[in-house]
Amino acid sequence: MIIKSVQLEIVCGPTSKLPATALPEIAFAGKSNVGKSSLINALICRKSLARTSSQPGKTQTINFYNVNEQMYYVDLPGYGFAKAPIEVQAQWGKLIEKYLRTSRQLRAVFLLVDIRHEPKANDRQMFRWITDSGFTPIIIATKSDKISKGAIGKNLKIIREGLNASGDVTLIPFSSETKSGREEIWTLIEQLTGEEFTGRQPLNQST
Repeated sequence: MIIKSVQLEIVCGPTSKLPATALPEIAFAGKSNVGKSSLINALICRKSLARTSSQPGKTQTINFYNVNEQMYYVDLPGYGFAKAPIEVQAQWGKLIEKYLRTSRQLRAVFLLVDIRHEPKANDRQMFRWITDSGFTPIIIATKSDKISKGAIGKNLKIIREGLNASGDVTLIPFSSETKSGREEIWTLIEQLTGEEFTGRQPLNQST
């Protein structure tokens, strides 16, 4: 199925009521500036639907992207933005946790971490939130093009150990520049949602 339509359909802030959607949801969580927007844009073959920014903390809401009227990509607020007031960070945390615990359509949560760095305390907290909500996180190690191919295996091991993730947890290196890992992620999404996207647009096509 070719990706015919993608649109930002629902935006929820800390005081918003979370929607009860009728479509499968795939959520993306990660630290500010880890590359969530770049991953989402790469998956849906768009350049700037999910806004990327050099300024961390830009995503302060839960954004629901409707893909082909078949599923939602759910972009969760980036955490770990030190310049945000403590009370604001707490609001983001409560919003994320509420979504993870109450969504009836959530099929999986992709947790993004930077492959160049060992997971921090807030990454470990998010990992626990996801597992405590009944999901096995799928770890996406972003920015894999920033290190040598020979270092990828070593860094993935550091991430797995840093999160205390068992061998059952899937860990995929990804690059928004080379699109390495994109097809593997799509295959997982298809399996999780039961939707076929085998005719999706080629990697070099964008709108």
